[in-house]
Amino acid sequence: MKSIIFTFFAVLFCSTYNTPSSTLSQDYIEKYKELAVVEMHRSGIPASIILAQGLHESNYGRSPLAQKANNHFGIKCKNYWMGQRYYHKDDDTNDQGQLIESCFRKYESDFDSFIDHSNFLMKGSHYSDLFKYPNTDYISWAIGLKKAGYATDPKYAEKLVKKIEQYKLYQYDYWPYPLKKKIKD
Repeated sequence: MKSIIFTFFAVLFCSTYNTPSSTLSQDYIEKYKELAVVEMHRSGIPASIILAQGLHESNYGRSPLAQKANNHFGIKCKNYWMGQRYYHKDDDTNDQGQLIESCFRKYESDFDSFIDHSNFLMKGSHYSDLFKYPNTDYISWAIGLKKAGYATDPKYAEKLVKKIEQYKLYQYDYWPYPLKKKIKD
């Protein structure tokens, strides 16, 4: 009898248990997929790339940068940034090679972060070649982002592609403009 009860609870536990990253990723995707699709139609950046970068850069929305600054894409201030700022240690060092706090853009909302991410890529001259690729070619976009210097991680493109394929984010690159349907309804 004990083995039957144990087996029942083991099966129940295994069938209802999701790994934290699986649940977190699905929650993140569900929350931001329509915003990513809207931004894709506005900017030409694949929704899959937007979502993969958001997942990666914000650690599924859990990073201090995402939670305290609504910055889902790790975009630093740059010298022309006039908005709010948030400081934390990243990869910047001082003259002695010691890690120092980096200045990141702080946003009023997640929505503002997604819009600024698109604008950042559209206005950055070193990202202009990306817009030659179709918004369904997420592999070229991922490689191009790394090549253009978006991230210092040598495996950045591979990590984005892995997330896109693991979570089937490429499907959103084919979605129609979601607000058009809602306006008609």
